[in-house]
Amino acid sequence: MAIEIRRPIEVEIGEIIRMMRDLAELEGLSDVFENSIAKLSDSIFARSAYVEALIAKDGDRYAGYALFFPFFASFRGQHGYYLDDLYIDPAFRGTGLGEALLREIARLGAERGFERIDLQVRDGNIKAISFYEKLGAVLDSEERHFKFTDAAFRNLAK
Repeated sequence: MAIEIRRPIEVEIGEIIRMMRDLAELEGLSDVFENSIAKLSDSIFARSAYVEALIAKDGDRYAGYALFFPFFASFRGQHGYYLDDLYIDPAFRGTGLGEALLREIARLGAERGFERIDLQVRDGNIKAISFYEKLGAVLDSEERHFKFTDAAFRNLAK
């Protein structure tokens, strides 16, 4: 297996959306999946885009993807990447591909002077928690993820 990890080109966004739908289904979140090829393409390729992506391909088969973006941790004064998605197609799980994608994100961050990667994992995703911990990630069980969306966001934006 000679898997290629690289940044996607715009015509591959549809494959990322397909894998993203698979991830949403796996996480039980299909009912809230709203992304589209146009939205994701703008997020990665528009002039003002800040989202970055990697894809993994084995020949003509898409094996996985990662979506991440820069952030700043104010108390520590550290720049880093926030890893929003890391998805490996079931046929490629257990091959080291997830670690390879994560290492490439870390390498890209180190090139920019970044010092960290932050991410969230759903409570029930024991395999992912174990995977990240095995690689040295530390769980911060004191923090809680809040989000302002939909009406709450619109009310704040008034």
